[in-house]
Amino acid sequence: KRRNGIFKKAHELTVLCDAKVSLIMFSNTGKFHEYISPSTTTKKIYDMYQTTLGFDLWTSHYERMTETMKKLKESNNKLRREI
Repeated sequence: KRRNGIFKKAHELTVLCDAKVSLIMFSNTGKFHEYISPSTTTKKIYDMYQTTLGFDLWTSHYERMTETMKKLKESNNKLRREI
């Protein structure tokens, strides 16, 4: 009931304010629900978000993953030398 109300408000924002709205919701049980304005796509919303912030979400995630991989390789090499 509440979820439907939130999605209704998202739709109203889209229609009344000519806004591009993306709503992503996960329930406690892990169910996924989303609303995206008909005039846009999820990718366009994320691109606008990144442009507005001046921040690339994927680059920072990639850098963290690269650093983690580097540390794991170092640990792996150290353990191999010990064996």
